[in-house]
Amino acid sequence: MTIFELILIGIGLSMDAFAVAVTNGLCCKSIRLPGALANGVCFGLFQGLMPLIGFMLGVGFAKYIRAVDHIIALVLLCFIGGQMIWEAFKKEEAEQSGNTLTLKMLLMQGIATSIDALAVGVSFAALSDVNIFFACSAICFITFLFGTGGVFIGKKFGTILNNKAQLVGGIILVGIGIKIFVEHVFFGG
Repeated sequence: MTIFELILIGIGLSMDAFAVAVTNGLCCKSIRLPGALANGVCFGLFQGLMPLIGFMLGVGFAKYIRAVDHIIALVLLCFIGGQMIWEAFKKEEAEQSGNTLTLKMLLMQGIATSIDALAVGVSFAALSDVNIFFACSAICFITFLFGTGGVFIGKKFGTILNNKAQLVGGIILVGIGIKIFVEHVFFGG
């Protein structure tokens, strides 16, 4: 596997994390560089570790992972997105909470957006020309960049959307969960 192919895989895997990071930037008006870096680190670590775990589990376990990965992602993202939508309609409470991103929410997002990387790791196990540690490092770094940058992009648009950012963010997360589910169920993703 070439470096170019690994970069493309890293970019592809990081797209869900990027979308969620943009959503975090939209909804958390007070997020600064440390928060953006926390997003990047969380998403990067999960995206980097999941292929390693998948690689170690090997091909025999792949069918079980692929059988439920889309359901886990759907449930987690719809849960988080649903909470955001609910809070958008409870304006007084949302304003009091300051729309902060908790560690629990960030970890759930990291898991939900990286489950497909587990299956990629299993497919790496079937290939003979993959340096798994380099591949995982590349995926981790690329996702870190997209996860950190996504927060700033979302923050920029969050000031434009102002009060509707929480609602838009929740809808985006639910949409990502549904997209993952539909791609897997109807298109064999």
